[in-house]
Amino acid sequence: MSGFHIRTRAKIPAVGFGTFQDPDSQEDTVSRALQKGMRLIDTARVYDIERQVGQGIKKSGVLREDIFLGTKLWCNSYHPNDVEQALDDSLRDLDTPYVDLLLMHYPCTFKRGPERFPRDAEGRMLHGETTYADTWRAMEKLTRTGKVKAIGVSNFSKGEIETLVRESDTVPAVHQMEVHPYLQQKGFSEWLRGKGIHVIQFSPLGNMNDFYRQTGWSKDIAHMMRVTDQPILKEIGEKYGKSPVQVVLAWGITSGRSVIPKSVIDWQVDENLAADFELEAEDMARIATLDVKARFNDPSLDYEWRLYSDLEGIDGTVRGKTH
Repeated sequence: MSGFHIRTRAKIPAVGFGTFQDPDSQEDTVSRALQKGMRLIDTARVYDIERQVGQGIKKSGVLREDIFLGTKLWCNSYHPNDVEQALDDSLRDLDTPYVDLLLMHYPCTFKRGPERFPRDAEGRMLHGETTYADTWRAMEKLTRTGKVKAIGVSNFSKGEIETLVRESDTVPAVHQMEVHPYLQQKGFSEWLRGKGIHVIQFSPLGNMNDFYRQTGWSKDIAHMMRVTDQPILKEIGEKYGKSPVQVVLAWGITSGRSVIPKSVIDWQVDENLAADFELEAEDMARIATLDVKARFNDPSLDYEWRLYSDLEGIDGTVRGKTH
């Protein structure tokens, strides 16, 4: 399987396995995905499935050092004094001495404490006093403990990443962000590449995930034609003997990014692994025409933080609870 080198010189696979949702299925599907050849596993503290992911890794029989494992720190653990303990909790549940990548899940800080989504009497999110730069500096220290090989961010704006670069000694190794043919973010992607920041695409298949139609802040655009139903993708797929899903994933890989589709269905995992191929320039140009700047993941009004403030696709943000 192909991959990319991140700034720590570690190699990250091109195709990974996303573990958002489906907690009851994760142990078996992580195990089977690894046995099939998947080597990048992406999870997060807030998904509440790290224990199942860890069991799946053990069950697979694949050596831990052959797996690129990433998890994410959640917003209620951003106080510098909480960061290492939060990582230790993740390592305990994942049953591993280290993670290859630790990401800050969002730039916004929630109130310290056990509540993942701390709210006031009116249901509004309670913020913490820590800044994401404070959290980042605490994460930097973790790279010297051996518990974390690389650190990065997720769902940050360009300005927020610039702040981290300016106020710390470490440029993020990775930015995990929403990218798909409907939200191509070409300018931002080029800027990140120039900084040596590798992009992992979450929701690489766009609005295929029902979550975007069901969450409290679901945008109207989430109900538009699903990315993978686009006739252009079907036509390109016929040329390569591939499905529209595989074409979308190959578009991300050909662009130099890693993709982490989620699936708990065997044949879909096989299909995702077989999406590691290169598209010709003319086909990349055709897919470029699908960019409508449709951002499906935008809990800004729930989190009381204008996410993606200097990026594309922030219009039409809806107020509503994530959970």
